[in-house]
Amino acid sequence: MSFADKYLKKQQVFPDYISSDVPDNLGLVVTIPCFDEPDLVSSLKALWLCDRPNFKVEVIVIVNSGEQASDEVLSQNAKTIADAQEWMSLHEDEKLKFFLIHQPSLPKKTAGVGLARKIAMDEAVSRFNKIGKSNGIITGYDADSSCDANYFTEIEMLFKKYPKANGVNIFYEHPLEGNEFSELIYNSIAQYELYLRYYMLAMRFSGHPHAYHTVGSSFSVSAEAYIKQGGMNRRQAGEDFYFLQKIIALGKFYEIKHTRVIPSPRTSDRVPFGTGKAMSTFLNEGISNYKNYNYAAFRDLKILFDNVDDFFGVDQDTFINKLIVELPGPVRSYLKEDNFFESLDEINRNCASIDAFRKKFFGAFNAFKVLKYLNNVHEQFMEEESVIVSAKLLLKDLGIATKGIYSAKELLEIYRDYERTH
Repeated sequence: MSFADKYLKKQQVFPDYISSDVPDNLGLVVTIPCFDEPDLVSSLKALWLCDRPNFKVEVIVIVNSGEQASDEVLSQNAKTIADAQEWMSLHEDEKLKFFLIHQPSLPKKTAGVGLARKIAMDEAVSRFNKIGKSNGIITGYDADSSCDANYFTEIEMLFKKYPKANGVNIFYEHPLEGNEFSELIYNSIAQYELYLRYYMLAMRFSGHPHAYHTVGSSFSVSAEAYIKQGGMNRRQAGEDFYFLQKIIALGKFYEIKHTRVIPSPRTSDRVPFGTGKAMSTFLNEGISNYKNYNYAAFRDLKILFDNVDDFFGVDQDTFINKLIVELPGPVRSYLKEDNFFESLDEINRNCASIDAFRKKFFGAFNAFKVLKYLNNVHEQFMEEESVIVSAKLLLKDLGIATKGIYSAKELLEIYRDYERTH
């Protein structure tokens, strides 16, 4: 019995699509969901131009559509398939092979990017399962993304350095200039990416150990970690966030900072949130000063996280009557409203060491809880503020001067440089 037999029997939605033999030294499978994409070939070209690693690489593209897809979508998918198949027939070498899966008529209830990613990633698991390679690497990528030439080799290097790694985030940068998009889109994506980086670094500054980017086009996981956490979910949006939070919670999660994925800044209304939807909102509403979570909310959260060890071994009365009064009002209010004291009691009953307590505490107050807290305190206690204001306040706390810097693009470059070096 191979490592993923039970998982595939229970979780794999469709039987294997790819019938070709699996090479013994297959090390990486790139998975790409593709729905109504006009230029898949450009993304494949970027992968083709990558330096080859020591192991073999396969790329699995799943062109998908729901059972209620429009004629326009079906027509575009058909063109995408024809173009991609023609291109793939001319681009194959010993180290890199491309495969295309076509899965139309997905059920309306679950049709979407989550299910598409799951189908492709499960196929990758099946490929690795055939050669018993539980440490095979599965990478998430998008059909409108590009990458640097050292994309494969940097992934190879990270997993060679950390052979027990469960997953990694890969550095990403949206394009901020060029001729492909309007200046308005470039300005908008600068604000949105600044928000993403501000959010992650503010969460990290607050002391949360699970603060990483969760972008669907720029992550890798081991096949073993993938099945351990139940595989990709079937969410129609936000699937990357929910999936990666489960992988991050396993520990041994790393960052690759010396290569880039380059996601597209284009607009899209195919999902209710995410980059494409955000760009559509920016353009439709003429947003030039994006509002996001007030930095004060993260500063308050830092006070809670800085005092986590004080909560180890305390009873509920001590926590409520003594420790909680030292917390900021918005945090105190949220903890009461969320009945977090009951969770704390349960954690303490099941922890014999401070290390185990910390792990369980942040397992309970996870990234989903942070998001819930932020939404709660902004409904009741504070207003959203300009991302430029928030970003500058965080940089000040990080010891970085921003005097005379007022644009999102300038701040974003500072954030990118900081992430690369810290």
